[in-house]
Amino acid sequence: MKNLQLLGLILVIVGSFLPLVHVPIIGNWNYWKVDYYLAGACWVFSACALFGIINNSQKMVKFFAVLLILLFVFTIFATKYQAFNYFSFLPFKSWTETLAGTIKLQWGWIVEFLGAFILVFVKIKKTV
Repeated sequence: MKNLQLLGLILVIVGSFLPLVHVPIIGNWNYWKVDYYLAGACWVFSACALFGIINNSQKMVKFFAVLLILLFVFTIFATKYQAFNYFSFLPFKSWTETLAGTIKLQWGWIVEFLGAFILVFVKIKKTV
């Protein structure tokens, strides 16, 4: 089952380079363009999960997988909040909501969450 956990870890790492947010005129942004500190945290959590996979520590893998999921959820909310904040200079709230709504989430989040959920739900079989 280590192979499935490694697959989940690869999905998380590859997902950080896939399009996660679409900003009109500018184009698609991956995790590194959204915020490189959050992307660095994603990679650190992934490295810690890899350490847990190598050492057959199921608790460590699950802990860092849950941290990855929380990080992804935080990033989504932070991106949406920043979009609303960015357009707050507009005089009407409806304009702010309309322009902030043009920033769309992309398909890369599916890969990110899929990899993290694989890490959470796949169990390592202990060999004696």
